[in-house]
Amino acid sequence: MPTPLTHDDPVALGPYRLIARLGSGGMGTVYVARSAGGRTVALKTMHAGIAADPAARVRFRLEVDAARVIGDRFGARVMDADPLAETPWLATEYVLGPALDEAVEAGGPLPEQSVRALGAGLCSALGQLHRSDVVHRDLKPSNILVTAYGPKVIDFGIARAIGDDRLTRAGAAVGTPAFMSPEQATGQEHDAAGDVFALAGVLVYAATGHGPFGSGQAADLLYRVRYAEADLGGVPAALVPLLARCLAKEPGERPTTAQLASRLHDGVGEFADHLPDWLLADIARRAADVWRVVPQRLPAPAVEAGPSEVTAPPARRGRSRRGFLAGAGAVAVTAAVGGGIWSYRRRDTTPPAKEPRQTRNIAPLWQYGGRGSLEMDWWGLIRPYRANGSIWLPMNATVKRLDPSDGRSRQLLFEGNWWQAAAVNDRLYLLGQDFDGQGRSMAIVTWDEEQSYARRTSTRLADAAYVIKPNQLLCISDDVVYVAAGYGKEAEDYGFLPSQTWTLRAADLKTGKTLWTKPLPKRPARSHRLHFLAAKVVGGRLVTLQEVADKKVHLVVRDTGSGSVLWDTPYDVEDIDSLRSEIAADGSRVYVGGDRLRALRLSDGSQVWATESGRRYSPPTLKKGVLYTVGKGVGLTAVDPERGTRLWTEATTEAEEAYTGWQPVIGNRYAYYKNGFQLRAVSLTAHDIALTYQTDAVQFHADTRSGLVLGVDDDFLSAYPLT
Repeated sequence: MPTPLTHDDPVALGPYRLIARLGSGGMGTVYVARSAGGRTVALKTMHAGIAADPAARVRFRLEVDAARVIGDRFGARVMDADPLAETPWLATEYVLGPALDEAVEAGGPLPEQSVRALGAGLCSALGQLHRSDVVHRDLKPSNILVTAYGPKVIDFGIARAIGDDRLTRAGAAVGTPAFMSPEQATGQEHDAAGDVFALAGVLVYAATGHGPFGSGQAADLLYRVRYAEADLGGVPAALVPLLARCLAKEPGERPTTAQLASRLHDGVGEFADHLPDWLLADIARRAADVWRVVPQRLPAPAVEAGPSEVTAPPARRGRSRRGFLAGAGAVAVTAAVGGGIWSYRRRDTTPPAKEPRQTRNIAPLWQYGGRGSLEMDWWGLIRPYRANGSIWLPMNATVKRLDPSDGRSRQLLFEGNWWQAAAVNDRLYLLGQDFDGQGRSMAIVTWDEEQSYARRTSTRLADAAYVIKPNQLLCISDDVVYVAAGYGKEAEDYGFLPSQTWTLRAADLKTGKTLWTKPLPKRPARSHRLHFLAAKVVGGRLVTLQEVADKKVHLVVRDTGSGSVLWDTPYDVEDIDSLRSEIAADGSRVYVGGDRLRALRLSDGSQVWATESGRRYSPPTLKKGVLYTVGKGVGLTAVDPERGTRLWTEATTEAEEAYTGWQPVIGNRYAYYKNGFQLRAVSLTAHDIALTYQTDAVQFHADTRSGLVLGVDDDFLSAYPLT
């Protein structure tokens, strides 16, 4: 796990700022580091003394080459490297998973299915190397990282081309004794068969917690590797014959990686499906923890100040001149030492110099929640609402009220669901029970701040059953509320029933009258997909993203006066829940993302403009006459909404992980969107990355009154400054 930097570790190497240490050995040190754009990497360096050896530098360059050969599927992706620097360094992706030895030490031996899947993955990794005529030569548990997507092989410090012995002294054994092949133990040629031998040793360790030749002194291990039979005690019986063949003393008797892979695993299922729960939990924890690493540096060791006390000789009556001078000298020495002690203490007690403002990997202002607390069963992540000076979280049995300044819960109030709420003019409205309707009607309720209770308005919806869970409050505009209401029997699983009748209605909040009612399609039993993902009133039109069937979305625009459908067009996106973002529309056009960024006429749905296909775009955000979207591989982009021309694109080379599953949040100075595990704040004037924040959130909402970006994931509501 990461540890603080030492006082003499460099501040940065290349474009990467060092954050923490991952480990240090005889060859060099590995750091956690971050780029200016917030990308976290593992940065490996070589000790200065070793870097002075030209042969060591050649090895380092070969390690970089080998890491590039194996690629990011089976290894850690190489982000950058400088083997010629004064301190040679290699930056790779930060792999989110433990080393195999750490995993086994923490949780014990892996079950057989995990060992088989692990072995098959490692066969593929080694096969990639061997096809490029490269052998690893140091495969061992600490050089294998276990991720949810498969094992990754790292540390190619002694890898080399097959048949190339220019950097190996004749007769020298190079590698780790416990996992060496017999030929490697005698300093002979180590080819692909030698890697297979080491792989078998790794699998024995994974299955039992110990290597096939035990432990002890290097000389003892090398002897056992060459002459003793492997200890396969504890290995699952079905694996013993296969691993014994891999551990044959003669290289020609061992299977190839392809043959071994076919015997280990049939390739069915995802790698994560074969891992034990405790290991998956550890992987998830590490994935979250890495973004919470805060830069720390240990202070330099205190310099000893010398003798702490100097004593003058006893005073005598009638001192001689010599005695006076000696005494004066003693006083002077004491004063000097005393001054030194005072100065040292002064440095300790004086407040440290103000550190530069942190601009990367900043922690949230506050978080509220707990494990799984914000995932509302089948209905998706909760949506926060800003009203009455608070942040409201409708969470079914209760509606929780949070203080925007610190996230503390003020009260636990009445019941309500996030899809049955709306906030307008700093007031909270919800669908509520009409106690006079005998279960045949619903009411619109609002929070009365003076009386501290949910007060019913005059608006009641007849032939609507409050107990039906998927009832929706779509939006409120100009004192008109739009509701999807169900009538009939409540489903046992709280979802839909084919016997239920569904309607879309508009009702006047002032008069309480229903203005119009339109039928909605029926839903099959056991469906838990709401009728609408989002809705907005603009230009006399009710613009909706409607699931006309499960996972089938249409953009449906209705006349607000009559409820009649003016136009209806399919809307195909990869992530349907991304459409819960606020709809981007003005009095003339509706703007949508997906495989292209498009503008459709509000009047008839005809296309005004569209970008070229081939790039995925997030749902867009319209702010002050500019359309903002996140493009896969390019990051934040600003577009002229009238013509569809690009105004500017974020200045970054790190947009591979740009998140298109939610619209960007736009402030006055910055635009916010998720990239990897960071929330980026991009300057609206300089167009570069101004700030990055730690985040696990996947949906983001603007609370302009509180000046907050509210990020939501399964576990937490996280608050960030909205500037």
